[in-house]
Amino acid sequence: MKKTGLFFGSFNPIHVGHLIIANSMLTGSELEEVWFVVSPQNPLKERSTLLADHHRLQMVRVAIEENYKMRACDVEFHLPIPSYTVVTLAHLGELYPDREFSLIMGSDNLDNFHRWRNYEHILENYEIYVYPRPGHDGGNLASHPHVHLVDVPMMDISSSYIRERISKRQSVEYLLTEPVYKYLTEMHFYE
Repeated sequence: MKKTGLFFGSFNPIHVGHLIIANSMLTGSELEEVWFVVSPQNPLKERSTLLADHHRLQMVRVAIEENYKMRACDVEFHLPIPSYTVVTLAHLGELYPDREFSLIMGSDNLDNFHRWRNYEHILENYEIYVYPRPGHDGGNLASHPHVHLVDVPMMDISSSYIRERISKRQSVEYLLTEPVYKYLTEMHFYE
């Protein structure tokens, strides 16, 4: 069974912080690969700055194209909306019985994990690899035997910060990989 970490997000856009987290998971845990699960548009959220699903998926692809231990995953594009992690995990388990799936999340998400649908089922049946986020320690669940805190550099880089800089015509060089930077520039996204 190949140990596969699922890193969920809108990746709007994917940036070097995401890649550093994924790489740290590969080098600092038992995970053998990381799949970036691109989340579809949440029908309850405003779409104003969210790029179309296929553009966000393509940016993930170009960001990781040379790393065989990382993969872009569009599974949630084909599931009912809103998508629930417990449903995605079950679906992936059926599609890929040769993989052992785990979750990758920030300590801020672990703080609120008790609010997720069927979180007890996820916690009892899946490993969760957690990276630190400023001001969050993971709460009571940080000591659960299926929760693993991974040493990842703490960076305060966000996709919203990048979008804001682009809209103000400020440089985002080095916050994005060169292929993602080129893709965004050519498409005039977030301007």
